[in-house]
Amino acid sequence: MDDASFHVPLGRHLLSGMVQATRPVWRGLGNLESKILREKIDRTPVDRPIYISGIARAGTTVLTEIIASHPDVVTHQYRDFPFLFIPYWWRQSLDKSPHNETPTERAHGDRLMVTTRSPEAMEEVLWMTFFDHLHDPASCNALDARMTNLRFEAFYRDHLRKLLLISGRARYAAKGNYNLTRCAYLLRMFPDARFVIVIRSPREHIASLMKQHQIFTRAAGKYPRSVAHLRRVGHFEFGAHRRCINPFSDGQAVESIETLWSTGQQVRGWARYWAMLYGWLADTLDKPDSASLRAATLVLRYEDLCDKPVDTLKTCLDHCRLGHADLLERWPPQLTRPTYYEAKYLPEEEQAIEEETRSVAARFGYR
Repeated sequence: MDDASFHVPLGRHLLSGMVQATRPVWRGLGNLESKILREKIDRTPVDRPIYISGIARAGTTVLTEIIASHPDVVTHQYRDFPFLFIPYWWRQSLDKSPHNETPTERAHGDRLMVTTRSPEAMEEVLWMTFFDHLHDPASCNALDARMTNLRFEAFYRDHLRKLLLISGRARYAAKGNYNLTRCAYLLRMFPDARFVIVIRSPREHIASLMKQHQIFTRAAGKYPRSVAHLRRVGHFEFGAHRRCINPFSDGQAVESIETLWSTGQQVRGWARYWAMLYGWLADTLDKPDSASLRAATLVLRYEDLCDKPVDTLKTCLDHCRLGHADLLERWPPQLTRPTYYEAKYLPEEEQAIEEETRSVAARFGYR
């Protein structure tokens, strides 16, 4: 992998910029597509949708790859962008073209080989079209069961049913790190939804986050169009445009993290961010009125997926109400802990991770 993988061709940049600038038009085209397909999509149920989430670099991508390989599952793919608003017509057009791609390592440089048909977190484009505040660190980004946005909910349900219809699959799955703070809202929309939240040991997780932030920051200087592309697809986890997810009604916690980052305390900042979000998740699941959400949610440790892949993957598939197909034979040999980098910290950085994450990590079985 080299930074050239961040290169965004001018034509693609202009095309996605046009779609971004005319989103109301594309939203209208999406509604027109639904109107024309109404009879068919009304006969297509959204059955137990699967949402895979967690802080970036937790292991959500590899788990999504596994779930997406199930013969019953459809996901968004790289090729869906930028015409995400008309999934049926766009996929119908693309499926007529020959598919003969050589997989390449994705820009993250993390061993994952992808093509344009690989699963990817793309539905964030839809969320950003209907909600203005989702990536404003000064605002609460969480959406709970009290949230109502009828236009989004109707559009989103139709969107999922069109994906199911064009693919001939029965189950929808989505990777979405930002859905970590939206599970209660999604459960209200889909009472039979299944959630898999991936968590990773803070020491290794923070090392991976820092590595990616360096890669994306460096690439932004060489390929500035990559920043615009990442903003358009709704990826703000790393790089020059890094933004915190704020699950609280005030911005104090986020301000403290951003201050640490801006003063060169990257490790402590990431550690506090890790503890903030997973602590918020633990508190949310522990609430007395969260019984339905607890039952619908599996918190999966990345280390267990790598060290006990058969048992952990079986637990995940059973939770998602998916048959095992050949996944328990196909995937476990490929699931190993990363060996292409090593977590190295100064003694004071090790202490910062311990201080910031100890109590939250213990709640998820990390000692």
